[in-house]
Amino acid sequence: MKHILRTLFLLIFSCNAFAQIPDTFQWLPDGTGYRDAVEGEIVEVTLPTNQEKIILSKAQLTPEGASAALPVKSYTVSKAGDKFLIYTNTKRVWRYETRGDYWVYDINAKTLRQVGKTLPASSLMFAKFSPDGSKVAYVSKHNVYVEDIQGGNIRQLTTDGTDRVINGTFDWAYEEEFDCRDGFRWSDDSKAVAYWQIDARKIRNFLMINTTDSIYSFNVPVEYPKVGETPSPYKIGVVDVNTGENKWMNIPGDPQNTYVPRMEWSGMPGELVVQQLNRKQNESTLFYINTKDGSSKPFYNEKDEAWIDIKSRWESDPMGWDWINGGKEFLWVTEKDGWRHTYRVSRDGKKETLITPGNFDMISPVRIDEKNNAYYFMASPDNATQSYLYKATLDGKGKVTRVTPAELAGTHDYQISPLGKFAMHQFSSAKLPPMMEWVTLPAHKPLDPQNSIAQTMMRIKPAGIDIEFFKVKTEEGIEVDAWMVKPDNFDPAKKYPIVFMVYGEPAGSTVKDTYGTGRNRLYAGSMAADGYIYASVDNRGTPSPKGRGWRKAIYKNIGVVNIRDLDGAAVAMFKQYPFIDTSRVAVHGWSGGGSSTLNLLFQYPQHFKTGIAVAAVGNQLTYDNIYQERYMGLPQENREDFVKGSPITHAQNLVGNLLYIHGTGDDNVHYQNAEMLVNQLIKYNKVFQFMPYPNRSHGIYEGEGTSKHLQTLFTDYLKKNCPPGAR
Repeated sequence: MKHILRTLFLLIFSCNAFAQIPDTFQWLPDGTGYRDAVEGEIVEVTLPTNQEKIILSKAQLTPEGASAALPVKSYTVSKAGDKFLIYTNTKRVWRYETRGDYWVYDINAKTLRQVGKTLPASSLMFAKFSPDGSKVAYVSKHNVYVEDIQGGNIRQLTTDGTDRVINGTFDWAYEEEFDCRDGFRWSDDSKAVAYWQIDARKIRNFLMINTTDSIYSFNVPVEYPKVGETPSPYKIGVVDVNTGENKWMNIPGDPQNTYVPRMEWSGMPGELVVQQLNRKQNESTLFYINTKDGSSKPFYNEKDEAWIDIKSRWESDPMGWDWINGGKEFLWVTEKDGWRHTYRVSRDGKKETLITPGNFDMISPVRIDEKNNAYYFMASPDNATQSYLYKATLDGKGKVTRVTPAELAGTHDYQISPLGKFAMHQFSSAKLPPMMEWVTLPAHKPLDPQNSIAQTMMRIKPAGIDIEFFKVKTEEGIEVDAWMVKPDNFDPAKKYPIVFMVYGEPAGSTVKDTYGTGRNRLYAGSMAADGYIYASVDNRGTPSPKGRGWRKAIYKNIGVVNIRDLDGAAVAMFKQYPFIDTSRVAVHGWSGGGSSTLNLLFQYPQHFKTGIAVAAVGNQLTYDNIYQERYMGLPQENREDFVKGSPITHAQNLVGNLLYIHGTGDDNVHYQNAEMLVNQLIKYNKVFQFMPYPNRSHGIYEGEGTSKHLQTLFTDYLKKNCPPGAR
């Protein structure tokens, strides 16, 4: 059971922590079982018997002369299944550990050999086998390399990589906002590598300053295009791995005013397929590119009055093109009819068939099962806080049916095997801890009925958290989802302080019926035991599965529409629940939630008395171009919208209590936001509390004692300024 418990923990709690670094849980190609890394070894498990065998032992994973096996962070397997590529000794690049060392274990030769051995330690990125298994390609120091496995010969495919000319991976903005990290692709015939080149030389550095790691301070530069600044120009190159000859592809459009967030080989010899977005990200064009002469041919175009989401918004791994019918068609996700749906599109882009019809959103795809004419996906037509498995027919002729049993209300996740025979099914709710079972599909029958989720639910007690989900309607008539955790020993005849947790922007929603909802990790102790009501509400603009209109109502209105909804929902709750003490109302949030906290405190001081804002965007004109322009437009055209929605614009309205927190080493939401806000509050003689955390990043977790200190600070400030307990 160790491998099952470990995999369950990873899948439910990782939140795509290693985007484009393969998970250690991997289905076997024929769908009869899976592999995983367990206690330092790689095992293979056959289903339905759960028979386990060790594929790579610790002894096999121990380099010659070493005293311990390589710790396996991730791995990939050659197409023939005879070689393993082990990822280890990893280091962080911005958010994730995407560089490290790679070793190849050859099953037949029984050898373990490091690739890229002559390059700096922990410098290799996104290494992968060629389709024929004879070579490994990787990126190091912004150059692309290919290495012959048998002979160990290394060929450097690009030579112009620098800290600002980036080959085979991406700059900060592409990585953060498009989820683009792995920036090269092997051709199907193993003869060529296609790659992105990002030229950040024209992007100004944002200079963070480190004042604690040396007697003399020093700058930490980040190539960071602020909103309104032109993007880093891109190129797509294709290089012959044998000769080193490089050709640049000719993609129409100004590379300084467009983006290419997706590029793959098309499945046809010598041909790529790319997606290009215009600067405002409200027009998407697909091209086929002939790699021999570099010519491009557009074949599918889509426009939206607001913005167009790309694959990373609904699928954890944005790599790969979903070709079906032998490459004659592909699957494409769009909101063109007002809902997020999947279409079957002919290769020339001229014929489309809707395969997920209905007035609901396809939340995320799970498995394409061509053999059985099935398309599995997550959806929740009746409750946007939950998620269930549905099935449609790939030909679009059948009905959409729910696969998840009706009695399991909450949030589900599935890993479905190739050919759709088995699935790892995970389930949790706000009141029930994570549970896991193996099931067969399409019948959804547990392989082990005695240890199924249904049986487990009969044996366990709810998590004990007194959380309630409900809906409230604002004075504008906007119905929003919400949750509330009442105090222990709640007495409806008394009045209690309420603390709202908010986010409010298009990157996430806080109202989900999943484990962890209703718990405040920033609070030391139990809010319920201390006598607080803890609550959160949804708002228009969040990525909830409520249709295009809900999500895109925030366009050009961040800091306005979302704040109005959050306040309107809170006021509706005040009227609906007389046990809320409106003299003790607090709000807190992080990042976009910090911005919402500030805006609520400044724009609606009559309702929100205390706020704790962490790492907030105080001035929308300081954030990166890809995110802010996607949702707000170009400041050269509608600057007034950016100003109107920025907290610093309304800072003079502060009446209540404010604790502001920011890491000085935040490469995402720069510390300048804190100082700009502080300046405004000083200007208007506003008294507040401010806590900078030296050299901490956006997550404010680095350094001994940091997390505990932050928790203590949060709790102490809340108790002093929004006292707990019934009155």
